[in-house]
Amino acid sequence: MKEFLVLCGLVALSSGAVKLTEHYSWNMLDWDYPDPYSKQQAYQTGELIPQNALPVGIERWRNKLFVSVPRWRPGIPGTLNYIPLDAPYDPSPKLIPYPSFAGNQLGDCDNGLTTVYRIKADKCDRLWVLDVGTYGYDPNVTNVCPYALNVYDLNTDTRIRRYVFRPEDIVPATFIANIALDEGSTCDDTFAYFSDELGYGLIAYSWELNRSWRFKHSYFMPDPLVGDFNIAGLNFQWDAEGIFGITASPRGSDGFRNLYFSPLTSHTEFAVSTRVLRNETKVGDSYKDFKVVGVRGPNSHTTAKVMDDSGVQLFSLIDQNAIGCWNSALQYKPQNIAVADKDDVGLIFPSDVKIDETRTVWVISDKMPVFLESDLDYTDVNFRIFSAPLDALVRGTVCEPSVPFTPPPQYSNNFDIMSVLNPQYQQFSLPNPNLQLSQNLVPQFPSQYFASQFPKPSYITRNRNRWSLKQNYLKK
Repeated sequence: MKEFLVLCGLVALSSGAVKLTEHYSWNMLDWDYPDPYSKQQAYQTGELIPQNALPVGIERWRNKLFVSVPRWRPGIPGTLNYIPLDAPYDPSPKLIPYPSFAGNQLGDCDNGLTTVYRIKADKCDRLWVLDVGTYGYDPNVTNVCPYALNVYDLNTDTRIRRYVFRPEDIVPATFIANIALDEGSTCDDTFAYFSDELGYGLIAYSWELNRSWRFKHSYFMPDPLVGDFNIAGLNFQWDAEGIFGITASPRGSDGFRNLYFSPLTSHTEFAVSTRVLRNETKVGDSYKDFKVVGVRGPNSHTTAKVMDDSGVQLFSLIDQNAIGCWNSALQYKPQNIAVADKDDVGLIFPSDVKIDETRTVWVISDKMPVFLESDLDYTDVNFRIFSAPLDALVRGTVCEPSVPFTPPPQYSNNFDIMSVLNPQYQQFSLPNPNLQLSQNLVPQFPSQYFASQFPKPSYITRNRNRWSLKQNYLKK
């Protein structure tokens, strides 16, 4: 009887620990062709080789969940795709190229997309997509097309702008993998920022001016002391990876945001005011405007980050198979960094994390190091998409704020997936502080200090339950 009660307690604790819920999973990806003949032709011509596909980026807009698949290997019919959330539920859905198969034609520089990594939807129903124009993976990379920003009207599924970066924006080593948006009071007052991971630069683009410019800074470079990685049982060195994850904060009292960023090969968070980034004349005179925010602690490499209007930041913790969080009302230091959720099976390499307009968190994991450094086992699940309400994800952590927050009016829950799936779900809210950029430089403590201060919670292995969905559960 005693053993039974202990077991029940462990099960209850395990169930209570589940925050991110698995929504979709795949052993290997597949695409939705218009008919069986077209798909058979794609197999025969090599247009479709499912085992060569690795999903990297994710974004949600209303009834579409976007998934990007870079063309690192042949056989990728669509680099930008979506899953219709209002379709009958399929645990391993086929991807639909966006805006079409023709719009994803390899090498069609003017009309198609060659390789897309991460994407971002804005409040004006536009999807911002950077086509890096490359085919293949290091060292066998071919620049088929120039770096070009493509912006789509999501209401009409049409491209409304294509902007090719200036030669001055690009260096020979350029590799851009992330995008962040800085939205003003109007749709025209929108800036986009792009992190050049291997060229160690940050590119700013103004929608209104239809012009871009490039910043450089030593903070964009990798930390040579933390270039060793251990993920999924593999030990490898990514010692050249510079500025990677970027995200914009809520607007502060001065009307500007902070752009938070960190190199992939680093445990340090940096920031710069968008007042600086929006000003092209600051390109050559902004060194001291970039600030050190703080250090996360050991084993805290991150590929993606996002900040909610409440000022809560989420980020991937690829070393820990976890999603981390930080409440920007607190100082950025190990004691104030928490693990929001962790799964040593399902969250192996959480590649991207996003928060949609209903404050639902979306996470995609893809075992990228195994794909690149070894071989995936296609009899096993390799790719997963999770989601959870933001408030539920940070509840019980140091990231959880104490003051309720009301989302801005433009965040209408016109397609609130969490409310549909769980009517008892209540949208708790978080504060929207007027953030000020930290002026405090972080001292360099020995690694023993971080090891003692960085929280190491214990976890119990648990099963994740899929959402049980009915065929018409997402009707508007």
